[in-house]
Amino acid sequence: MAPNNDTPAQGGLLRLRSIYPSLTAAEQRAATYILENPGEIIHLSITELAEQAQTAEATIFRLCKRLGYRGFQAFKIALASEMVDPVQNIHEDVQPSDDMLIIAHKVFQSNVQCLQETLKIQEKESLEQAVEMLLNARRVEFYGSGGSGAIAMDAYHKFMRTGIWCQAHTDAHLQVMAASLLGPGDVAVGISHTGANKDVYEALKIAREAGARTIGITNFMKSPLTRVTDICLFTSARETRFRSEAMSSRISQLAIIDSLVVGVSLRRQDEALSGLQKIRRAIANKRF
Repeated sequence: MAPNNDTPAQGGLLRLRSIYPSLTAAEQRAATYILENPGEIIHLSITELAEQAQTAEATIFRLCKRLGYRGFQAFKIALASEMVDPVQNIHEDVQPSDDMLIIAHKVFQSNVQCLQETLKIQEKESLEQAVEMLLNARRVEFYGSGGSGAIAMDAYHKFMRTGIWCQAHTDAHLQVMAASLLGPGDVAVGISHTGANKDVYEALKIAREAGARTIGITNFMKSPLTRVTDICLFTSARETRFRSEAMSSRISQLAIIDSLVVGVSLRRQDEALSGLQKIRRAIANKRF
């Protein structure tokens, strides 16, 4: 996803964390200083920041452009708006003395933060385009491996109710086999927290070459997955002491999937309601 000059005021720090792995060494020095001192940045000139971060003014300007701002001043204005309500650095800093209720509180708060930060970086245009692609799809396939495989299966489980023909594949061989049979009018959705999973990347690449449209769901804006997607939707998750980013991003991935399901269902209410009623009747005998 190429940044643009319409980047929302909120989410600048979140975007910076997302692209951090793809930055040059000099850009990372500037990014590190910004992330560690957001409140100080809004009072510095670009020259002062360059001196503090031990990098060049051109590097900072280039970093701001990569984030989608016209320059350092625009970034500072956006950052000042964001700092009105400081981002809470909530971590599951679990202590051996914590009882289970305290542990649950910390985990829940971390998940709430993950959802809030993911919502901040969503782009209306990307969400609407994704819904439009899914709405007009002849069939939809979801690809994911490992933890993201469970998300792909959940997406299949939910999208089945919309009345759109769909399938999910978590096996690498089945992914590329199914992708090769797609064509114009089909949509492939790849889910990968890192965006660097070779199997999911290859499946989307093959699907795209076959003529299908592709959607990605990942945590990193400059990941390989973005190179083989028409639209990419991003999560925001932080690694904590006792769980990885990939674990905490699951709830955000699920929320994005749910948003797409609701968006599609609202646009085809008759089919979605009819499908839901049929499914409810079919599973009625499975319950006591």
